[in-house]
Amino acid sequence: MRMAIRRAFPFTIPILLGYIPLGIAFGLMLENVGYNVIWGIVSSIFIFSGTGQFIETGFLNWHTALYEVALITVILNSRMMFYGFSFLERHRLVGACRYYLIFALTDETYALLCATPTPTDVTDRDFMLAISALNHCYWIIGGVIGVTCGALINVDSTGVDFIMTALFVVLAMDQQKAYSTNEPAIIGLFSSVSALLIFGSDKFMIPALSLIVLLLVLRRKSIEAKLGNEGGRGRESEPTAAADAGNDGRRESADGRNSDHGHECGRVHESESEGGRDE
Repeated sequence: MRMAIRRAFPFTIPILLGYIPLGIAFGLMLENVGYNVIWGIVSSIFIFSGTGQFIETGFLNWHTALYEVALITVILNSRMMFYGFSFLERHRLVGACRYYLIFALTDETYALLCATPTPTDVTDRDFMLAISALNHCYWIIGGVIGVTCGALINVDSTGVDFIMTALFVVLAMDQQKAYSTNEPAIIGLFSSVSALLIFGSDKFMIPALSLIVLLLVLRRKSIEAKLGNEGGRGRESEPTAAADAGNDGRRESADGRNSDHGHECGRVHESESEGGRDE
């Protein structure tokens, strides 16, 4: 696991630079409505939802009913169920750890897990856990700093949240360069823009994600054929291919390290770069 953390950390640095300031902002808001550091720690550990935690401060201040909190939270994070479709196969292989991976899935973690191939010297399970846990820790640290220091911190953080948008743009460009077909990117762009024009900026996210999933399902065979992925999937086919034949094995290994983490996600986070992270 230590090796997985060492391999994952460089990829999570952009998340670190975004989560710490945002976590501090949340901590400051929580302190301003009268809650101490214990509440900040518990909230950051067990809620771990940027937008959910920001509106939590309003819920606490206004004494909102629990059923209203639950309903708003479900609606706010409903996009996560679309993210989960991309990890159905990978989560079957990680055992009980899947429950933490599901809990710790955020927009940024999702983007990294889709775009970053697992290093050959660590398991996919450990690498996914390392990325998720590191990002979780960054958010907790930021929240604790904010709620502890409170009014002592006087920093203008205007524009810091753009780090997240920039991250999505870079990851989308990396995936675009890595694969031989533009079809998933075109589907993501078309769906996002269409939903934005029809539903407006406040309501376009769920329709856009729904349309992306539908089009990717309909075009799955065509996309897989273009990516040369019909004969095997990811690292699971690597040992067998290498044992069967030299050159063919090396080609399948190279394809495997790059295929499994990208095309299934279908460029869903193309819509995130259009709408930004709502956290």
